[in-house]
Amino acid sequence: MQADDRRDYEWVFRASFTSITRTVYLIVHDQAVAEEVTQDAFIKLLGNWSSIAGYDRPEAWVRKVAIRMAVRHVGREARRPVKEARAQPFRPAVAAAPDPDVLRAVQQLAPMQRAVVVLHYFEDRPVLEIARTLQVSESTVKQHLYRARSRLAQSLGEEVGSDVR
Repeated sequence: MQADDRRDYEWVFRASFTSITRTVYLIVHDQAVAEEVTQDAFIKLLGNWSSIAGYDRPEAWVRKVAIRMAVRHVGREARRPVKEARAQPFRPAVAAAPDPDVLRAVQQLAPMQRAVVVLHYFEDRPVLEIARTLQVSESTVKQHLYRARSRLAQSLGEEVGSDVR
């Protein structure tokens, strides 16, 4: 962006940001959302500045974009409760919760060990899928499972099995 273009854009921004934010606020009734929508509209203006800079009133263009974005936001928010009400809550296939002692022991594992244990034992995912999900090698998943089982066995006072698939 040339220095003149940058100066002109900054002038439009400074001259109209507050006014446009106020307009958007009156549509969305939330100051933080109004500022975010207005910022997004100015980002669009910046992306199109080479063609809009020649307009007589570039602030009118960005105001129109901000208003359209605000109206879409209000529409999405109005539809949200209906969509949430229609959504089926997640119901696990097995209603029984894991043993509280096991849950406490799993919570004490290192984050990666916890992740592989949850995916492997609670969600019944194979090692290859866990590796892809966590973006690590299969041997890394197996290593974390081995170490996690050892720590869990210590915490729970049980023997370690070799059931990694």
